[in-house]
Amino acid sequence: SLRFLNASANKLEMLPPATLSEETHSILQELYLTNNNLTDKCVPLLTGHPHLKILHMAYNRLQSFPASKMAKLEELEEIDISGNKLKAIPTTIMNCRRMHTVIAHSNCIEVFPEVMQLSEIKCVDLSCNELSEVTLPENLPPKLQELDLTGNPRLALDHKTLELLNNIRCFKIDQPSAGDASGAPAVWSHGYTEASGVKNKLCVAALSANNFCDNREALYGVFDGDRNVEVPYLLQCTMSDILAEELQKTKNEEEYMINTFIIMQRKLGTAGQKLGGSAVLCHIKHDPMDPGGCFTLTSANVGKCQTVLCRNGKPLPLSRCYMMSCEEELKRIKQHKAIITEDGKVNGVTDSTRILGYTFLHPSVVPRPHVQSITLTPQDEFFILGSKGLWDSLSMDEAVEAVRNVPDALAAAKKLCTLAQSYGCNDSISAVVVQLNVTEDSFCCCELNGVPPPSPGIFPQSVNVVIKDRPTDALGMPSSSSGMASEISSEISTSEMSSEVGSTASDEPPQVAMNENSPAYPGEQRCMLHPVCLSNSFQRQLSSATFSSAFSDNGLDSDDEEPIEGVFTNGSRVEVEVDIHCSRAKEKQLLQVPVEASDEGIVISANEDEPGLPRKAEYSATGTIGRRRGNGSVAPQERSHNLIEVATDAPLRKTGGYFAAPAQPDPDDQFIIPPELEEEVKEIMKQHQEQQQQQQQQQQRQYPTDHLADYYDTPL
Repeated sequence: SLRFLNASANKLEMLPPATLSEETHSILQELYLTNNNLTDKCVPLLTGHPHLKILHMAYNRLQSFPASKMAKLEELEEIDISGNKLKAIPTTIMNCRRMHTVIAHSNCIEVFPEVMQLSEIKCVDLSCNELSEVTLPENLPPKLQELDLTGNPRLALDHKTLELLNNIRCFKIDQPSAGDASGAPAVWSHGYTEASGVKNKLCVAALSANNFCDNREALYGVFDGDRNVEVPYLLQCTMSDILAEELQKTKNEEEYMINTFIIMQRKLGTAGQKLGGSAVLCHIKHDPMDPGGCFTLTSANVGKCQTVLCRNGKPLPLSRCYMMSCEEELKRIKQHKAIITEDGKVNGVTDSTRILGYTFLHPSVVPRPHVQSITLTPQDEFFILGSKGLWDSLSMDEAVEAVRNVPDALAAAKKLCTLAQSYGCNDSISAVVVQLNVTEDSFCCCELNGVPPPSPGIFPQSVNVVIKDRPTDALGMPSSSSGMASEISSEISTSEMSSEVGSTASDEPPQVAMNENSPAYPGEQRCMLHPVCLSNSFQRQLSSATFSSAFSDNGLDSDDEEPIEGVFTNGSRVEVEVDIHCSRAKEKQLLQVPVEASDEGIVISANEDEPGLPRKAEYSATGTIGRRRGNGSVAPQERSHNLIEVATDAPLRKTGGYFAAPAQPDPDDQFIIPPELEEEVKEIMKQHQEQQQQQQQQQQRQYPTDHLADYYDTPL
């Protein structure tokens, strides 16, 4: 008498025989065997169930499905053999005249099956395979509603085939991507899937924007209308525009997310009076003022749509469901004197106390979302957005474990949807998987003294970031991949430096011995993005600003007793080192210049100032690095200075495209006067000085400065 059997998510390797004797016959109609270890040996045993209508054998170890066995399952209506290693679907599937759903994604299928010959076929999913072409009949099946061919990179469709397939209500195919012009690896990539429930109504919707507002932001969302189609569709079409407008008004994550949901509640209009829907939004943003800074993930949700982040292989919930079981929500609802039915619903309508729509239940039911922001780290692998049907069937631990080893985001989303359906979900399902590739170059933990931010939620101790010591040859300047260094290196090309300096400048870095007594930021930890700049380990790189002059030999002026602070020389090249480290993190703190001389030179370091100094002292310094002396050298300044002013007072660039450093006479360039001409040269120089004095006296007579007239005659 067994008609329904679900043995999914076990470790089955074999199936028992259909019957114990020839006199009894199986009447089994639905068999779910997803997520087991079944092999090809189990397929012949299925023929003992001739009345089988629904067969799910996804994510097993099948390599083939014999055609003779498929021919005997004539009453089969729905089959799911996804996630195996099948290379083809048997042609005897034509014998299954009642077949309406064929799901075979995430296999190795190379030949398009003959499913289009079935008159009752409605849904075909062949995504994430190795299809290269599609063979279609002259007329498509009249009931065909969905055809998914995404994730087939080798697939090429001609114009005639595309015109024919575009008549399908839901036809999915990969869009040709232009690719990233910069050639840099993507920080995130996504895949999403949607599946209708038993009533064949798609009451969910997904939102995905990899380039939201600009190429440094992304927006993803999942919306669930439970049993209505209108609200998810409105949320999908409207919420991204509202969020873009709110981002122009405020940069606070919690503020713009809450405003987005409240405005969306108003825009639902009449559709939101008696209907409602759950929603979750995930916004990835990057500080535009810090090109090499961190990415922030902000999640906001109402209802039962939720987000979970996989960090170090463990789930990190970013959402919260406000239900009647929450004490604070129950207390709030009782204050508004709402009716709570026996099944735990507000006025018998919804068990979610925070959800979009249902305006007739206000103020008991409100659209205020739960907002949580987190800084993305290299330990963050991916995050999942799911609808109510997904999380009712899978726990967050199961979902993270199921897709952690799936390399493709689309295949991961498909797997979540297939597992939920095989575990008994009859509702509409939507899942979005966003894979992350946050490198250490785009993760800055300097604000927290080198320690990454703690993990919120139930795993506060799950992150351990090791800040590796960089070799000394990489400590001089940030890498050219960062925004600041690339701008500097783009202005100073290699050809400019070589043509100006000539062969006197050596390209080898100076060999500098480390001094144990020299300060090297002992108490400060920096990230890989902003390394510590040691005072005695300055290395010359092409990305550093190089100032050259034909009159510089050792960085010393004739009247100076010590080297110019922050200036390093090599032959006729003068190099100035400036540490503009993580200005965003220290914009509210003061900066000072410790004058620490050593035998090799002095490094200008930007450290945090004493806490006792007033805030306005940051802008009180009128000098830059120091006061400029009359001979062109720079004297060290006692108090703090502004880093912006350092850049503005750097040696100006000549019209010819080169920098001018403080000049001084080069001994090699001085005149060598023979003794016999010495008296004659002195006489010429004396006459030249007398001429200059006479010219100055004439100018003073024409334009007297010591006595000014009381009035002047002017044309007015």
